[in-house]
Amino acid sequence: MSLLNQLFNRGLQGSKCKTCLTLAISRIKLLQNKRDAQLKNMRKEIAQFLQAGQESIARIRVEHIIREQNIWAAYEILELFCEFVYARVPILESQKECPTELREAVASIIFAAPRCSDLPDLLHVRNLFAAKYGKEFIAAASELRPDTSVNRTIIEKLSVGAPSAEVRLNVLKEIAREYNVEWDCSNTEAELSKKPEDLLNGPKQIAAPARASLEPNARGHAPTSANPVTSRNGNPGARSLESPTSVSKAPLWPANIDKPSLGDSTLGDSVDIKKDTRPETSDVLERARAAISAAEHASAAARLAADLVNIKFNSSKVEEGKS
Repeated sequence: MSLLNQLFNRGLQGSKCKTCLTLAISRIKLLQNKRDAQLKNMRKEIAQFLQAGQESIARIRVEHIIREQNIWAAYEILELFCEFVYARVPILESQKECPTELREAVASIIFAAPRCSDLPDLLHVRNLFAAKYGKEFIAAASELRPDTSVNRTIIEKLSVGAPSAEVRLNVLKEIAREYNVEWDCSNTEAELSKKPEDLLNGPKQIAAPARASLEPNARGHAPTSANPVTSRNGNPGARSLESPTSVSKAPLWPANIDKPSLGDSTLGDSVDIKKDTRPETSDVLERARAAISAAEHASAAARLAADLVNIKFNSSKVEEGKS
């Protein structure tokens, strides 16, 4: 029977599986000892940050501590599962399907193997299980399908999601108690309770833009917005005197009058501007009327001169015809 399993690639290769499990158990113990020393140093640094009042740095560093603690807890469970499977390798070899009492341990090792990069021996064990039970069994455990029995603690500890605000706050309090740090956690509680802003979708409410009337007023001035607009030089009290779009081809200011500077302090009140520009506007209108009248007189004189030339030209032609 074992010969047929080897021919059809359905055997577990028990000796190789035991070797990989032994190496995985030894590597987990070494990594846990190393991680213990790292966690002590990291927790001590967090306590120093809290003592110095640098809570913002402590809130960031504590996430790394939580991640390392989760990996440590997951490795502890994996070590027990590896020892359990190692002791029952002969049962796995003798049965075609995975036994019910070993299903949780086998599925948990399959799920954790690609998520534990520093445990390459688990990948070899996973490949042996794939050769024994087929790719569908491996896919069901990796994708956490309902018919699998992956340990829930391992799923939680190996997740890549950020820890919750409550977990981070509890770990910070635990570190403060461990190193006897007098720390007021009210600021951190307020900071962690804030909801993150939705920067992609933008603000939920958008203010409606003010609509300026395009009809000129009774005095013939161009329409202006009712809301004050910040001037170009940054003066918030000044009102914008230039329309964003041209309503008519006529210029807003006469050519003979200099435009007022936008940075002038007298631009704060539009009523004063209208009062000051009325005399100048009337003078310009008088000058325009005088220029139009002079142009009309010049045009009449030109027409009279042209008529005299035509009369003289016609009379000279008549005299030549008589002669």
